[in-house]
Amino acid sequence: MEPIAIYDATATARLLDFGVLLDALATAAQDHDAGRIHAPVRTGVPLKGNGVMLSMPASADDIAIHKLVSVCPANTALGMPTIFGAVTVCNGATGQPEFILDGPTVTGRRTAALSMLGVRLFHPGAPRAFLVIGTGQQARFHAQAIGQLYPSATLYVKGRTEASEQAFRAHFAQAGVDVTPAHGAAPKEVDVVIAATTSKTPVYDEAARKDRLVIGVGAFTPDAAEIAQETVRASCVFVDDFAAAREEAGDLLQAGVDWANVRTIGSAVTDGAAHDGGPVLLKTVGSGAWDLAACRVARQMR
Repeated sequence: MEPIAIYDATATARLLDFGVLLDALATAAQDHDAGRIHAPVRTGVPLKGNGVMLSMPASADDIAIHKLVSVCPANTALGMPTIFGAVTVCNGATGQPEFILDGPTVTGRRTAALSMLGVRLFHPGAPRAFLVIGTGQQARFHAQAIGQLYPSATLYVKGRTEASEQAFRAHFAQAGVDVTPAHGAAPKEVDVVIAATTSKTPVYDEAARKDRLVIGVGAFTPDAAEIAQETVRASCVFVDDFAAAREEAGDLLQAGVDWANVRTIGSAVTDGAAHDGGPVLLKTVGSGAWDLAACRVARQMR
């Protein structure tokens, strides 16, 4: 048997174009809802310093994957990435390993692409302006996706500190992407807000607006909530994975949402994104199904 190819972060990113990923995720969302992708809710074990190691397997007839990642928020103070990990890609019929991708890159790019799928489904026309709340790895992946897919949109960033905002802006200036700091509340022209933090308390608490799509991607534990409860309750709620959201989406759990009224993004792909015309909130917590979709793209492109 030939040695298994291992792709580092740069090589993994080259295999995962945001536009191709978006289409693959639309298919995977339908497959997941229909039971053609098997992806149990992730399991985790604690690490020292409030870190966690997460296991996320998924399988379909054509492909099987296992992502193992660690998330350690305290690494920021050490000047280290907060996320490490790898995704092993296997043949869906034989289980034979085929190649290994960089876990944080897969996570970051598929999460950002899933948000962009939400924009396609729930926002009429091309957005004029985005606000990304957060300046960490996930926020950067979202800024990359916005820069590629919506280059004419204004991109605002809101960080925890002015220094973090400046570092974020400087990073993207090198890539030719202009980022504007958001001072205080979201600028009125912002029609898509993306919260990409692990905050335990809301970082977005503005009133729900029917002309503004809100997407929460950072919080993935019951005790964490990026979006204010009042905003959640006033919105039509969509999630990426219903079972996982009921266990992990603190934004929704703390707001006491009526789960009978919550829809999946897969149902929006299949049946259309019809709702009552009011504000929309898309909450994603992650699923091995989205990693599987990314691995399908990588397998096709390698």
